[in-house]
Amino acid sequence: MVIAGGSGFLGLSLSRHLATAGANVVILSRSRPRVPGPWTHVLWDGRSLDVGWATCLEGASGLVNLTGRSVDCRKTPDHMHEILRSRIEPIRVLGEALRRVERPPGVWVQMSTAHIYGDPETGVTESSPTGIGFAPEIGRAWEEAFEQAALPTQRRVILRTGFVLGREGGAGHGALARLEKLARLGVGGTVGSGRQGMSWIHEHDLNRLIERGLRHPGMAGTYIASAPNPVSNREFMKAMRRVAGGLGSLGIGLPASEWMVRFGARWILNTDPELALYGRYVMSKRLKDEGFEFTFSKVADALAALYRGGSRLP
Repeated sequence: MVIAGGSGFLGLSLSRHLATAGANVVILSRSRPRVPGPWTHVLWDGRSLDVGWATCLEGASGLVNLTGRSVDCRKTPDHMHEILRSRIEPIRVLGEALRRVERPPGVWVQMSTAHIYGDPETGVTESSPTGIGFAPEIGRAWEEAFEQAALPTQRRVILRTGFVLGREGGAGHGALARLEKLARLGVGGTVGSGRQGMSWIHEHDLNRLIERGLRHPGMAGTYIASAPNPVSNREFMKAMRRVAGGLGSLGIGLPASEWMVRFGARWILNTDPELALYGRYVMSKRLKDEGFEFTFSKVADALAALYRGGSRLP
């Protein structure tokens, strides 16, 4: 299995999962993984095509593409350009590389985003219309580039992913780490109205979904990769306070009004306030119809597994 952009949080989690399941894993990325593991690493800048890295696709059983700059940043023109470029260019180059090998992988699993639906007030499924704005535009461009780059003979799987819950080496990761810290400090109350949807998935279930996409011949097309029970921001932060410890475990959780979030995101966290103020309730009808069962379908159980060791993984 080849994982493009696999040196980050999601890639290393997936690499360990697939290696445990018996796969030979090759990570393609511009930087070496921070920790050693059961994989082979091949340097690739995500933009250039050369024989050196492209040969790892020869005879590979599957390709997973996780490349893409984080959206956890201020939306300056330069950052917005890089968010788009970091998604489109690697896909195009991977497509060129696939056409240069004699035995390309028969399946390509491509990450996408649930932000493609925008911020609707009601729940959405795979058949719902996409939204308007920067994030939906990025999602559409991402998926269109994938459809153009993939081989006609390949089975293609797109996973529209929401908020991935996971921890690395006992320390929180990314946005989840921020929410954990706020909860411990007693300021982990509702954000903005608290009604905005938080569609989430435990990293273990995302790994299982990607593995299913790689191995299950009947899985093809676009899927929402999110747990079946999205919650409001108010519900999510309540569950976070219960497991984060500190003042949060005492029930203390001061709310953050919209103006506070906009000020703090811009001047303290250097990120986009809309990531916290807006959201969506997404649910996969296709996975339900196909009988996929989530290990973690309730956010309280998912967070307990991450922070308290509860609901141990099988």
